[in-house]
Amino acid sequence: MPPATRSRPRPQTALVTPLLLAGCLGAVPALAGCAAFSDDDDGTGSAPRVVAAFYPLQYAAERVAGDLAEVENLTQAGKEPHDLELTINETALVANASVVVYEHEFQPAVDAAVDENAEGEVLDVSDAAGLVPADEEEGHVEEEEEGHDEHGELDPHFWLDPLRMADVGDAIADRLAEVDPDNADEYGANAADLRADLERLDAAYTSGLSDCERDTIVVSHDAFGYLGRRYGIHLAPIAGLSPDAEPTAADLARLQDLIEDEGVTTVFSERLAPPRLSRTLAEDMGITTEILDPIEGLTDETAGEDYLSVMEQNLEALERANGCR
Repeated sequence: MPPATRSRPRPQTALVTPLLLAGCLGAVPALAGCAAFSDDDDGTGSAPRVVAAFYPLQYAAERVAGDLAEVENLTQAGKEPHDLELTINETALVANASVVVYEHEFQPAVDAAVDENAEGEVLDVSDAAGLVPADEEEGHVEEEEEGHDEHGELDPHFWLDPLRMADVGDAIADRLAEVDPDNADEYGANAADLRADLERLDAAYTSGLSDCERDTIVVSHDAFGYLGRRYGIHLAPIAGLSPDAEPTAADLARLQDLIEDEGVTTVFSERLAPPRLSRTLAEDMGITTEILDPIEGLTDETAGEDYLSVMEQNLEALERANGCR
């Protein structure tokens, strides 16, 4: 079993006392009801309430739940999920959910809310996703310098491997079937449909990246390890697993040498993190920048997209950057 990551201190906003939660936070009128199950539109039954910690889990949960359950995302669009802090209202959603879908040690505030307040079923997707330590992933150009990152830390970004995402969809279907057994077959069928879409996406990546002039990419932070592992892409991240990490001067010098030696044409930035370092590196080397989205959340720019369409855009960007045929 790989070593666990180091947890950051729990934000105080995640702790909600029983007194605060009593009466479903009557002082917060925006809260939409107490029960872990909500009334169906026709008033004849109830639908599970599902709370997802961040966008990829929301997408998987919505695909599996279909019209049978409500799914709410704790991380607002355009917000960086790593450093999420929960409001009282959001913590109450965790408390009142029939199923909470989250990833342990990716969002400490969610971990704290689950530990202290969750009353329904809880699904930590880490096991289904098969997380591995970042420094054991294939595809990294070379080891980070000692002290630059937290070696042994589990890489949480499993969803950039479509087949791991499919496994998580199956796990969500199993947990929903436990709380709503009357609809177990439909949850299973929805998960199978999701898997079929993700297997088609996997085939497109395998084909699209099979014949390229280059196989090295420079990315803004170390979010693409599972993608590199699956499709044979060598990764050179500017920052570590957290987009807030700052590279050292030695890191930047190493990347400049790599760009020159490998004929790298593009430095990839992303939508939820500042592009300053990516743009500066690209300008210094006289090459271009382009978006490679780690899909940690949607933004105003991608509000009309979903996980599948953004992954398809990422594939097109990789094919252009690496001269794939």
